Amino acid sequence: MKVNINGETKTVLAVWYEDNKVKLIDQRKIPDEISIIELKNSNDVYNAIRDMAVRGAPAIGVTAAYGLAMAKKNNEDMEKAVELIRSSRPTAYDLFKAIDYMKKNNFSESAARRYALEITERSKKIGEYGNELIKNGDRILTHCNAGALAVVDWGTAIAPMRIAKDSGKNIFVYVDETRPRLQGARLTAWELAQEGIDHSIIADNAAGYFMKKKDVNLVIVGADRIAANGDFANKIGTYEKAVLAKVNNIPFYVAAPGSTFDFNIKSGDEIPIEERDENEVLSINGKNIGPSQSHARNPAFDVTPNEYVTAFITEYGIFKPNELEKLRSLISKDLFMR
Repeated sequence: MKVNINGETKTVLAVWYEDNKVKLIDQRKIPDEISIIELKNSNDVYNAIRDMAVRGAPAIGVTAAYGLAMAKKNNEDMEKAVELIRSSRPTAYDLFKAIDYMKKNNFSESAARRYALEITERSKKIGEYGNELIKNGDRILTHCNAGALAVVDWGTAIAPMRIAKDSGKNIFVYVDETRPRLQGARLTAWELAQEGIDHSIIADNAAGYFMKKKDVNLVIVGADRIAANGDFANKIGTYEKAVLAKVNNIPFYVAAPGSTFDFNIKSGDEIPIEERDENEVLSINGKNIGPSQSHARNPAFDVTPNEYVTAFITEYGIFKPNELEKLRSLISKDLFMR
């Protein structure tokens, strides 16, 4: 992804492996600063994922893959390392997909590098397919962050926008702020600014206003886990955007690689939903925004039923919810996904 550092535009990755360390951009610090964290053992990897220094389902998977390769080189107890990293966050399926992939490949460094490369290349394909849905002049709504930071490079939901911009299309993006951690306002807006894509940050509860005004042509979001029937989990607030899009006859697309599809579960009812610390809701930048005696609920994700999804944008092509058996067949023949 493009990053402007001290007036110079550079191309960087969100996560990489170097000198037997996992290195990543600390997403908690953006947009204020670009800070690089070095992870030296499986406990560091657990904390980085759990505390959201790295986030986004594909990026979490890549971090886990590199982390397990590092743990093996460090002669850690691999059974303990696997269980520790597996327990870091419950919802994103890529985490478990990456762990299974590394176990099958003896936790080798070459396997981890291949996993990261595959995810990145597949994200670009998602962008190429998604670009076909974007017309010149389109105004797009997105929720949370499904850009390069969430993947390693290119992104999922943001990838079609990047390729549309590079192909000369004039597009505009509405960026939901995405409370409580503001991943849209902090991360997605930052990425779009780096790429020179015209955009505006909007409050989460403003999306319906712009949809009703016919000021949104399509919605593209990412996903953390997709069930066999097309129900999917994504950042809290996605479900209401999907309902609003349906009511206002606006296409609603989900961009995700094959590694995010969990065909072992039948529906979204089986997706575990992480509930995080209430203080993420009760405070902003360390300042309490509610009465001291108040408590909060803080589900990190919600589940959107398949009936609200127009189609899934994947590296294999674009599939409607009723076409997921075809997608499942393609994934089953993909050696990387086995």
